Amino acid sequence: MTKRYLKEHNVQFEERNINQQPQYLDYLKQQGYQSVPVVMPADSDPIVGFRPDSLKGLVG
Repeated sequence: MTKRYLKEHNVQFEERNINQQPQYLDYLKQQGYQSVPVVMPADSDPIVGFRPDSLKGLVG
């Protein structure tokens, strides 16, 4: 749902799929995250889970 929201609102993003690239799962665990998706904007705090209220801030 997060990916669809970002695409529908023309927000550019780089996807890192933990199923295809398990090293990213290790990275997220090391950072203390316990669920996905995690959106890591360059200029604000990470957004964990599907949070349209927070994702709205990425729409430009």
